Amino acid sequence: MGETAHHPQNLAERLISAVIQSTWLLWVVGGLYIAGPVLGWTLAGMATKELYLAPGKPAAERPPRIGLPIHIWLLGMAAMLLILLAGHVLNDLGLGKTIKSSIGWAKGWALIALYPFAGAVLNIRPQILYRAVCKLGLQTLFILPLFLAAPFIGLPGLLYVSPLSIVGGSGPEYFAVILYTLEPGTGVPRWQFFAPWSPAAGMVAVVHILCALEEKDVRWKAIGVMAALAVALLSQSRLALVAIAAIWPMAFAVSRLREPWMWFMGAPAVLALGLFAPQLVAFVEQAMASFTGARADSSRVRAALGRIAVERWQNEAFWFGHGVVENGPHLVEYMPIGSHHSWYGLLFVKGLSGAIALALPLIVSVLATARLALDEPLGRVALAMLLVLIFYSFGENLEMLSYLYWPALVLIGMASRRLSERAAAQGGGARPDLSAP
Repeated sequence: MGETAHHPQNLAERLISAVIQSTWLLWVVGGLYIAGPVLGWTLAGMATKELYLAPGKPAAERPPRIGLPIHIWLLGMAAMLLILLAGHVLNDLGLGKTIKSSIGWAKGWALIALYPFAGAVLNIRPQILYRAVCKLGLQTLFILPLFLAAPFIGLPGLLYVSPLSIVGGSGPEYFAVILYTLEPGTGVPRWQFFAPWSPAAGMVAVVHILCALEEKDVRWKAIGVMAALAVALLSQSRLALVAIAAIWPMAFAVSRLREPWMWFMGAPAVLALGLFAPQLVAFVEQAMASFTGARADSSRVRAALGRIAVERWQNEAFWFGHGVVENGPHLVEYMPIGSHHSWYGLLFVKGLSGAIALALPLIVSVLATARLALDEPLGRVALAMLLVLIFYSFGENLEMLSYLYWPALVLIGMASRRLSERAAAQGGGARPDLSAP
C-alpha cells in the first residue's frame, strides 16, 4: 500500500517524478534549463486538454473549477508579457529584442503561472513530489564526495559548457557543468551543484527540505533532509540558512492558529517582546550587520544595484520600465541593474505595472493557502513554498530560476485545487474521487 501511494499512477505524475529524479543527468548534459520550460508547457497543455474534455466526462472524473489564485496567477503572468511589449514599444527597442524578450518570458515568468495551473487541474498527488525529491537526495549523497574532493585533488572547477547552450539563455552559466568555484579574495571553495550559482542552489535546497519533511517514510525523509541540508550548507548561501531556520516554523505557526495552546504560547511571547524590545532591536541590528558583513563586497554591490534600479525607474520609466535588462557601471562591476532582487529588477525592466503583476498573485495565494493550512498539511506546505518565493524575491530574480524550483509551484497549484474541491463539496457540487489525503 505504501509503495502504491508513492508510485506514479498517471502521465503527469510520471513526468514530474522522472524529471525530478533525472536532475543530475540533465545537469551533466546541460539540459536542466531546457527541461524546466518544456515540462511546464507540456503540463499546461495537458491541463488545457483536461479542461476541454471535462464536459464530456462523468462528474466524478472532472477536475474542480480553477480557483481565484490560479486565475490571478495566469492574468498576472500574462500581464507581464503585455507590459513587456509596451516597454519595448515605448523604448523603441525593435522587433529583434522584442522577440528575444518574449521567448525569455515563456521560459521564465510564464512558468510561474503554468506550473500552478497544471497543479490545480491535473490529478497529481503531493507524495509523488516528496518521494521523488528524496530519491534525488539519495543520488546527491552518492556523488557528494566527488564535489567535496574536487578542489583538493586538482580537478578543474569548470568541466565544460554544454553544446545545448546553442538554444540560447541568459548566459553560459545555465549550461555549464561546474564542480566548484573559488570565493574571490579568500580562495575558499564554494559549491553550486546543479544550479547556475551558489545562492540559487541554496534556494532549491530550501524547497527540497520542505518537501522531504513531508515524506512519511522515515528513512526516505532522513535521506532527503540530509542531502538538501548538505547542499544548503555547502552553497554557503546566507539566505538559505535563514530561510531554513524561519520558513517552516512560520508556516507551522499559521497552521496552528486554531489551537488554543498557540495563543497561550503567543501571549507571553508578545509580552516579552514588549519588555525586551530595546535589546531585541539591538540584537537584530547586530545580526543584520553580521549578515551583511559575511560578504561585504557582495552586499555593497547588491545595495548599489538596487539604488540604481530605483532611481532610474522613478526618473525614466515609471509605469512600464525600460523593457530590457541593462548592465550597470563599474561601481557595480558591470552587473545587470536590478539583478539579485526581483522587485528592483521588475521596477527597472517592467515598471510599477510589473511589480503589481507579481505582488497581487503572491498576496492572494498566501491568504488562500493560509486558510487551507488551518485544516490540511498540503496548505501548510504550499504556504511555506510561497514564503520561500517571497523571501527569495529580495535576493534573487524569481523568473530566472523558475526552471529549478518548479516543484514548489506545482504544490501551490495543488493547494488551490484542494481549496476548489472543498468549496465544491461544501456547495453540494461533485468532487473527484482522489486518493490523496
